Amino acid sequence: MFGVRLPRRPTLGTRDRHPYSPVVFNAPQIKHSTQDLRRLDKQHLWHPFTPMKLWLESDPLVITAAEGMHLIDSDGRRYLDGFSSLWCNVHGHRVPEIDQAIRDQLDKVAHTTMLGFASEPATLLAERLMRIVPSSLSKVFYSDAGATATEVAFKLAAQYWFNTGKPERNEFVGFAEAYHGDTVGAMSIGRMPAFHKPYFPMLFKTHFAPTPYVYRYDVQGASDSERANVVRQHCLNALETILQQHGDRIAAVCIEPMVQGAGGMIVQPPGFLSEVARLTRHYGALLIADEVAVGFGRTGKMFACEQEQVQPDILCAAKGLTGGYLPLAATFASQQIFDAFLGEPWEGRTFYHGHTYTGNPLAAAAALASLDLFEKNKLLDHVGSTSGKLRHMLQELKELPYVGDIRQLGYMVGIELVEDKATRRSFDPRRRLGAEVCFNCRKHGVIIRPLADVIVLMPPLAMGEDDLRTIVNAVKTEIAAIRSTN
Repeated sequence: MFGVRLPRRPTLGTRDRHPYSPVVFNAPQIKHSTQDLRRLDKQHLWHPFTPMKLWLESDPLVITAAEGMHLIDSDGRRYLDGFSSLWCNVHGHRVPEIDQAIRDQLDKVAHTTMLGFASEPATLLAERLMRIVPSSLSKVFYSDAGATATEVAFKLAAQYWFNTGKPERNEFVGFAEAYHGDTVGAMSIGRMPAFHKPYFPMLFKTHFAPTPYVYRYDVQGASDSERANVVRQHCLNALETILQQHGDRIAAVCIEPMVQGAGGMIVQPPGFLSEVARLTRHYGALLIADEVAVGFGRTGKMFACEQEQVQPDILCAAKGLTGGYLPLAATFASQQIFDAFLGEPWEGRTFYHGHTYTGNPLAAAAALASLDLFEKNKLLDHVGSTSGKLRHMLQELKELPYVGDIRQLGYMVGIELVEDKATRRSFDPRRRLGAEVCFNCRKHGVIIRPLADVIVLMPPLAMGEDDLRTIVNAVKTEIAAIRSTN
């Protein structure tokens, strides 16, 4: 039987469980059985990033409630949310302060358009965000998801050059293994074959620089630090070659700062991000920082660019913006970019782009409450100290037979499984070993998701040491239980 039945407690309360106001979980009335819900799901739904043939053959979990760091299924079993409900949850679930902020906003207005009208919550949130983003940024454009935030960024970059008399600067530079979303622009610049190959004919021209995926580079006789330096310089040299050859046509370079998430939790070597920024400036292109996954404290800084004091021209954020409560994304731009769009309507400078739910008041209210909690609970300090303890826990996995590499920055972890550690040979992808390990972790009351054979740990930022230990122990147990097919 999967999941863990925990005894009812008057509060969630230890220093490690949930550092916010206590919440008592009262189970909702379930009108349908688990089997009914599974049947209806399979009859009607098409799930994202899901091989549906396997889904239809499975008995999926049905999540009906949550409390603190736990998700609760339709049979009342509790599971630690080890992937932040797809990398977006920050403070845990059913946080009283955020719940109340949304209720208060419901008493005013649930939604009103920003097309031709101002909005109180969206305005107050913009002012608040400007206090914490890199100082190079001064304007924010709202949308509703990470992909839409990056799509806005690419269109802003292209139109900026069009408006300033250089329409030929309409090409982009991306990085191999990058992921920026699944809209057409996002796919063009984060062209992952596993996700996007059928759509390649639809995509616009992009130049790709290699990613400093240090573990996957073969540098003979080098120490780990030496290999990182060699790989870092190789990738920077390749980027500079692209900029030298095509610089007068490049609108922008786009990078996931510090960690490439969906590519396999690839942590960039020290100094790589800052050198990318330097090269981009030197050749006159714009720098787009896609912080959808790494922003809002995930790497230990509010924004990952702060790790190397990088000032982007455009920054994209989503996921953690509302604490993981409601869809909201933001694309930040410099004053210089904004000014290029000023003019009379007939001059053609207007940014004709928008979404129905742009700046939704409920989402903005949740985001404001989330930012309050960052300050109230000194959450960045918590991530800084507790991620060090997490790093120490992960050391115990390094000697397991099939753990090839462990990559971590803050509360972002990738554990890469390989069949042969000496040669770094991967398992046959048809075995789906990463999915197997993550599925088996449910027996320990833990929900996580893999990226192929990279086990991903992305817990809510407020999660404490005890719960982190439970997750790491579950992963350790299930990796140790792997049996080779040889």
